[in-house]
Amino acid sequence: MVAASKESKFFDDRRKWKPLSHHFYNKTHNKTKNYQFSNFVRAYRSWFVPYLKTRIHSHEFRPLLSFLYTDLNCNLNCHYCYCRGKKIPGMTMQVAKDAVKWLQSVGCRVLAYMGGEPLVRKDFIIELTRYAVKNGFFVYLPTNGILMDKAFIDDLGKAGISVINLAVDAIDGYKGIPKYFNRIKPQFQYLVQQEKKYGYITFFNINITKNNVTDAKKLTEIAHRHGIGTDYHINEPPQIEYQDFDHEQDGSWITEAEYYEVDDLLDWIIQKNLEGYTMVNSIKHLRAMKLFIRHQLPAWPCMAGMYSMIIRIDGSFAPCFELYGSNEDWGNIYDGHKFDPEKLSRQKQKCSPHCLSTCNFQVSHYSSSLVYSIQWLAKHAYSNFLGIS
Repeated sequence: MVAASKESKFFDDRRKWKPLSHHFYNKTHNKTKNYQFSNFVRAYRSWFVPYLKTRIHSHEFRPLLSFLYTDLNCNLNCHYCYCRGKKIPGMTMQVAKDAVKWLQSVGCRVLAYMGGEPLVRKDFIIELTRYAVKNGFFVYLPTNGILMDKAFIDDLGKAGISVINLAVDAIDGYKGIPKYFNRIKPQFQYLVQQEKKYGYITFFNINITKNNVTDAKKLTEIAHRHGIGTDYHINEPPQIEYQDFDHEQDGSWITEAEYYEVDDLLDWIIQKNLEGYTMVNSIKHLRAMKLFIRHQLPAWPCMAGMYSMIIRIDGSFAPCFELYGSNEDWGNIYDGHKFDPEKLSRQKQKCSPHCLSTCNFQVSHYSSSLVYSIQWLAKHAYSNFLGIS
């Protein structure tokens, strides 16, 4: 375990123990049970039931998960991120609501915002969240957390947000990695404090680079101490050449010199998973990262364009993040989709060995069997329950 921080009592779990009154214990226990039950029911309705319908209607296009690009703009410049859109207008509210209606028509009930940084337009996100939740959606917000404040967190909670994914890659920032924990510590404290009041789930999203192995361990322990989960990505360069991306040489890509250090980190994370730490990633995915960094990953059964998809800021479609810049016509929210299974299969034979998308790998893993799907359902309700995956 990482030692408790000397900077803040917030991380000091060694305070003197005092017996809880029976009344206080029952209030806390009941609040936790209600929180778990609420998240179980929400995940059941928005994930599990659509999954069963997808299996029953296997001939139809019924995505389980959609990523909605509300903006390409961002308040940071992470060297490994190739999303560059400061001069590109964000999605209009009309397109956003039309996208929700279209997703509803094809049976999808999980809406994940994407960017850029979605919170460059906080009022937009609040309004769209209210609208999507009202229409039965499980709404997921990834953010670097910097633009949050207490008032916004309360507004987001009241709007009905389901999950808040905090992207943090280090304890203290360094060149090329400006998403660090101490920069958003007040936001984190308040998010965790308000979780049970509003019923949302918080977790850390950690991108493993050549520079942050030690930080990844510390962030994992901070998350575990505060009862939230973790989600790991392996840093990867873009597959498509982007004109405005100028960090090809300094994107913190993992090189041969870091292979064994990253191996040790992954073994450590896997062990923590086996000990019951709550994690989005399956062990299979964590193990695949070792092959990926060595360029030895075989083609894997990616479900992008089938069980998952993205909607660009103009309402057009693409199968996944990596193909956002593709010139292929995959359809749009007004004319319908053009996700041809044979074309997708040929595409994935070429691209999946060079991509280890955490989102799409988990969709593939947890939708591959009923047992794994039930496990995913349980992860939304209980910390330290069915942590082994």
